[in-house]
Amino acid sequence: MLLHLNGIYLPLQGEVRVLGRRITPQTERWVKSQVGLVFQDPDDQVFSSTVWEDVSFGPLNMGLSLEAVSARVEEALKAVQMEAYRNKAPYHLSYGQKKRVAIAGVLAMEPGIIILDEPMGYLDPGGKSDLLAILNRLNNGGITIVIATHDVDLAYEWADKIIIMKEGRILAQGDSSLLADEELVYEAGLCFPIMVDIFRRLPELNLPRLPRTVNEAVDVLRCAIRRADETNQECL
Repeated sequence: MLLHLNGIYLPLQGEVRVLGRRITPQTERWVKSQVGLVFQDPDDQVFSSTVWEDVSFGPLNMGLSLEAVSARVEEALKAVQMEAYRNKAPYHLSYGQKKRVAIAGVLAMEPGIIILDEPMGYLDPGGKSDLLAILNRLNNGGITIVIATHDVDLAYEWADKIIIMKEGRILAQGDSSLLADEELVYEAGLCFPIMVDIFRRLPELNLPRLPRTVNEAVDVLRCAIRRADETNQECL
């Protein structure tokens, strides 16, 4: 599906529309400039002898001047905090650093939409935190981020809109509350996000909605503790 969204694959039946335009052989070049795709494994995407060469590959193939290419590459490397590695060989980088380079290569094309396949896969906790910060900065800068993932905790906390799919069929689409729907979660073969799993077992809190983030959960628990103190009830 992801390979259809930026014109690598063209539909054999039905149609794909991006930003309202139907993707055809006549528009596939246009959609590649609008939608950047970051693969799950950066080794499938990062292949040049240096980081700078890898990030410059796309802009060079767009026929831009060397000055314009250089400006794009520097800006993209800065966005993912990899400027100091511009002359490094990709095979000397960590997995998380390769992911950053792959994102920089897409950013250098200046797309309005970036699609990532399992972006947190194989990253350590620090790498996940760093990558999430990068995605937040990009999204806050006006870039639409689309993620395909099995990570229900990431989807629940981070996504504005969620589409749950199984075997090529859309089961539901909406906000993060979908991942608190017991029937839907089981039908999709998923599990509850940790935050949902904890607070759905505490119906006595009578929450209007379940917390999505750790900060929200802390606020709820602090409130519950204050109530318990006022009534001389023990929380633990």
